Amino acid sequence: MNFIKRTTDIDFGQTPIENIFINDFMPMANGTYVKVYLLGYKYANDRDENLIVDNKTIAKHLNIPLEDVLGAWDFWEQKGIIKKIKKNNGDESDFIVEFLSLRQLYIDNNYKPNTPQKSKNPISNSNKQYKCSPEDLIEANKIPEIKNMFYQIDQIMRRQLFPNERITVLDWIYNFNMDPDIIIKAFEYCIDKKNIKSIRYVGGVIKNWYDNGIIDMNKLEEYLEKTDKKFIYYDKIFKALGFNFRQPSKAEKEVMDIWIDKWGFSLDLILKACENSKKTSNPSINYINSILQAWKKDGITTTEEVEKKELQIKETKSNNSSKSKQLKSNKFQNFKQRFDKYSNEELEKILGIKK
Repeated sequence: MNFIKRTTDIDFGQTPIENIFINDFMPMANGTYVKVYLLGYKYANDRDENLIVDNKTIAKHLNIPLEDVLGAWDFWEQKGIIKKIKKNNGDESDFIVEFLSLRQLYIDNNYKPNTPQKSKNPISNSNKQYKCSPEDLIEANKIPEIKNMFYQIDQIMRRQLFPNERITVLDWIYNFNMDPDIIIKAFEYCIDKKNIKSIRYVGGVIKNWYDNGIIDMNKLEEYLEKTDKKFIYYDKIFKALGFNFRQPSKAEKEVMDIWIDKWGFSLDLILKACENSKKTSNPSINYINSILQAWKKDGITTTEEVEKKELQIKETKSNNSSKSKQLKSNKFQNFKQRFDKYSNEELEKILGIKK
């Protein structure tokens, strides 16, 4: 795999493009450079280790010269949103492209805490963590990403953080190079799994994740898939239903646990059921449960079987509609045939019009 990325997005089978790219970077490039970036970014989101793609693959896919692909990467590297990692194989056209998190770059470029004076003792400097100031908090709150982070944390905590607590959260961003989405997820994790709302406890979780090399959402998802799969399931199901600012209740967890543990449904199948929530104005866990119950009764265990059943239902409705039209047409034709058996004089006599 020649395309990797440092990102904060969760992959739901789509290719999420950060708005910063669309708003700030896309207008400055020609169409070819944009297409190369988007296709490479799509490859970076594909987690199939057996998938072998490189710059030649992109050139062939877009039907453009290889030189245009290489020129595009040079352009985006100059803009500072990708890094080219050379291979020691002597081929200048063969290198790894790392996509940087545009949101993190935005924060790094716009949120710059007042750097404390360095001590003459380098050892003490290396062990000392920076403490953000109230002025740093005021400046950071002007950044949309950080402002949104605090808003979501307030929703999760069901109260507003105090200024000193917000400063502590900023300390995590600066000292651990944490993305705001990771910090939001840490609050969700502590409250959902441990029922603990302590800022100090959340900070401990953040430090533990940092020590394990978890500083972006992809790595966090991989970590939780191994250590706490149900947390990931709950999170994705709730996001699919549009419940972005609340945690599942105990009763909702018990219902979802039945889907996962008792019925053995995969996450893909559950999310497929969540797609049907668009048919109602008030989606809920009970609504999804009714769908999954019906599928279990029908012996459905895969998304392919769901699609096959939906196709059969459409075909049945179409056939019934055709039969209904045909039946109406036949009734009229039969009536017309009976009508044609009589002459006008005979009809008048039958109806009593003419004696």
